[in-house]
Amino acid sequence: MAKHLITTQDFSKEEIIALYRRAEIFLSESPKTLADKLIITIFFENSTRTRSSFEVAAKRLGAEVVSLDVAKSSTKKGETLFDTAANLDAMGPHAIVVRHKSAGVPNILARHVNCSLINGGDGAHAHPTQALLDLFTIRRHLGDVEGKKIAIVGDIKNSRVANSNIELLRRFGMEVILVAPPQFLPSIDLPMTHNIRDVIDEVDVIMSLRTQTERHKYPIYASLRDYGNDFCITRELIGDRDLIILHPGPVHRNIDISDEVLADPRCKVLEQVRNGVAVRMAVLETLING
Repeated sequence: MAKHLITTQDFSKEEIIALYRRAEIFLSESPKTLADKLIITIFFENSTRTRSSFEVAAKRLGAEVVSLDVAKSSTKKGETLFDTAANLDAMGPHAIVVRHKSAGVPNILARHVNCSLINGGDGAHAHPTQALLDLFTIRRHLGDVEGKKIAIVGDIKNSRVANSNIELLRRFGMEVILVAPPQFLPSIDLPMTHNIRDVIDEVDVIMSLRTQTERHKYPIYASLRDYGNDFCITRELIGDRDLIILHPGPVHRNIDISDEVLADPRCKVLEQVRNGVAVRMAVLETLING
């Protein structure tokens, strides 16, 4: 078992399946297996869902949580990230959860701490716990995912969620199809299309992504509304098809997914949030207790 979780590749398939068994239990139970453990969260980039999900997960397991306010931290006074990590590590935490706008920072920080370090998202590189909870959600509805097809729709090139999901879902046997305008597609050897209607009849899952406007060097579309006209997941698009719809959040309503589809029982966005707490409980317990 790896000491840190920086990318989805840090866990083997067997370890992930074992982790999912624990997550299933945590959906209905909260054993205090991390009582007297200390977990620190440090987010250098805005987050609502991931940060609160980790903190709720830790507290449900009985751990003490310290959330560092980056705006008031010594990094604002010139302290290096490495010194910040070393100082936090000296306080004796059992795990540190970090998010940073720059890709690779969690991997570097992991070399400067003795406890487990969990990547809560780094730039456009990776978001391993999001991918783990997405696959967990898919498996709960589809069972064996070998040979199942998923369309990932949106700003794939700039998405750490897409990167982590592509690796993980393919490793479990899913066929991944990328759907986006040309400027949002990465250089990767996967089936691609610029029109969701080309593949809507063959996919079992649609994963819509938020347009990462903060990572664009210049405007790609005249407006998000123009993008939504082409790539919004609507009731007219999905019809009565037997599929499920995912989104990592936050959702741009009527741009990523329409109001009507968000209210459709096939849309599992809130279920992803619920599952995310259970999966993160399993990740924390696994890394800290083994």
